[in-house]
Amino acid sequence: MQIVHYPHPALKFKSVDVQQIDGTLRKVVRNMFELMYEANGIGLAANQVGLPFRFFLVNLAARADNPDEEMVFINPVIKKRKGNEIGEEGCLSLPGLYGDVRRAEVVTIEAFDLTGQGFAMELSELPARVVQHESDHLDGVMFTDRMRDDDESAAVELKLPKFEENFRAAQQEELFADDEELLKVIQLMAQSGKIPVNFLETLVHKLDAPDFTEE
Repeated sequence: MQIVHYPHPALKFKSVDVQQIDGTLRKVVRNMFELMYEANGIGLAANQVGLPFRFFLVNLAARADNPDEEMVFINPVIKKRKGNEIGEEGCLSLPGLYGDVRRAEVVTIEAFDLTGQGFAMELSELPARVVQHESDHLDGVMFTDRMRDDDESAAVELKLPKFEENFRAAQQEELFADDEELLKVIQLMAQSGKIPVNFLETLVHKLDAPDFTEE
């Protein structure tokens, strides 16, 4: 498993709800936290590792030695938004790229945790920005799609082709399948409603036949 970079098709795929919370999901979440810490991130959505399911995780401390700060949001829904403010954002799928984005200042979000327990939180400042950013990912929206400043957006647009060039080069080296095959695997997972049990042991981005065998 790895964090995928723009323009991997999973990043533009509108995710589907998680149907069950099981051992495979818990293992994937644990590995996602580890990937996030390695990348010095504070949030990571499922489609950023190639999974088309509605969940993301957050640790504002960005460190493995602060496990009490870890939060998992499964099937999240932002119910209320209040106010607005502009703040700088980056993305682990666009490493090194930053830009100002206008977001709601306060949000109320509802979700489920890894035990299946529902919860609701009212968040402001950085926590509110992070859950909005990660929720966008689940809808196939990246922070660059939210940028409004013409000059800054133009500067970002100039940098995106380099990410595409790098991704296409990885496909040429057969580190990833072509876009059509990648999308086929993503759609198969979404239709099945399951994470392949071999997801952690393989580059699912290249699988022709994900293994959905029951644990």
